[in-house]
Amino acid sequence: MTSRNHQLFEQSQQYIPGGVNSPVRAFKSVGGEPVFFQRGEGAYFWDADGKSYIDYVGSWGPLILGHAHPNVVQAVQTAAQNGLTFGAPTEAELEIAKLICQLIPSIEQVRLVSSGTEAGMSVIRLARGFTGRSKIIKFEGCYHGHDDSLLVKAGSGALTFGNPSSAGVPTETAGHTIVMDYNDISGIEDAFDKWGQEIAAVIVEPVAGNMNLVAPKGDFLAKLRALCTQHGSMLIFDEVMTGFRVGLECAQGLYQIKPDLTTLGKVIGGGMPMAAFGGRRDIMQCLAPLGPVYQAGTLSGNPVAVAAGLTTLKQIQAPGFYEKLGSRTQQLVDGLTAAAEKQGIDFCAQSIGSMFGLYFRREIPTSFAEVMQCDKVGFNRFFHAMLDEGIYFAPSAFEAGFVSSMHGDNELNKTLSVAEKIFKNW
Repeated sequence: MTSRNHQLFEQSQQYIPGGVNSPVRAFKSVGGEPVFFQRGEGAYFWDADGKSYIDYVGSWGPLILGHAHPNVVQAVQTAAQNGLTFGAPTEAELEIAKLICQLIPSIEQVRLVSSGTEAGMSVIRLARGFTGRSKIIKFEGCYHGHDDSLLVKAGSGALTFGNPSSAGVPTETAGHTIVMDYNDISGIEDAFDKWGQEIAAVIVEPVAGNMNLVAPKGDFLAKLRALCTQHGSMLIFDEVMTGFRVGLECAQGLYQIKPDLTTLGKVIGGGMPMAAFGGRRDIMQCLAPLGPVYQAGTLSGNPVAVAAGLTTLKQIQAPGFYEKLGSRTQQLVDGLTAAAEKQGIDFCAQSIGSMFGLYFRREIPTSFAEVMQCDKVGFNRFFHAMLDEGIYFAPSAFEAGFVSSMHGDNELNKTLSVAEKIFKNW
């Protein structure tokens, strides 16, 4: 009998480009066809054929409380009964804005938007408007949404401007973006020596999660902070992924670095489409209606998304929440590493908070170039073997994974048992 998943994918390709509404959902990187899901609960979700999976993607990060957390669902239902959207201020917007400012010391004012891409493009415009400069620095392998100026890959050599990484991005737009190597302090120093007075901002994932998980080395983040301060440039932390994932004060609290501006998303929406950007009061007050930098959105801060996000942010403040979540994630990566080591397989893993990275190479990568050296064929083989056993990892060797508070001993033990069997037959 033909799989319902297959039928849905065949039909979707007729009406949706590639059959998916976001490229990361496709299985192009790993081969095969994407799985269509119908419902989720806790650490599990079920596909269109009724098969259950332990979920280590968590909708790419938002579901820190797992699928369909009852408190979040109840908050969404209550908000929806009162109206889906007003296009006008609500008290709940004030409440979540106040809470974000209280939890993240670097954020004095915040504006709610509907997606991480919107937050990224808005914060770049704000930094340019505040400084009166046009150039920005980003890092190879870091993703900040699909705004034109941020869809840029490295140029042909050191200290060159980036090239468009997507059709439809004008080369002159990409020409304002300088692309550097993540964790390369000498490179960033050279860039500031050459263009320091023209650089509006440096935007960085403080823990990279879009080229798999890559952690900042040594004083990399501190050096970015010092150079931006010295040259009057804005330091922007893209915490769309790390925000409230790696700790209650996000990555900036973990590494004790205070950026000028921050983008947030995923967890702050609790599974609903919501993001935000915020930072120093004097910068944020350059936004309309107070200042000349324009930004607007019909559904910004809509009451249903705010209800989900606010409930999630309240839940994660429970004592010991992050300690327990981090311990479970470490248990996962330690167990996978031990299982691979036992069979002499080139494999390593690491975790930061409840984010983790799996790499088919001997050593943990520290840059985009090193990530690209991983054995992609080996990952694809591992991915499909785990998928067949009901364990769902990201369908790409270049994406971080996530553990939720609903992943307990049963889920971790099953995952490690399956992995051990797969590696034993490698």
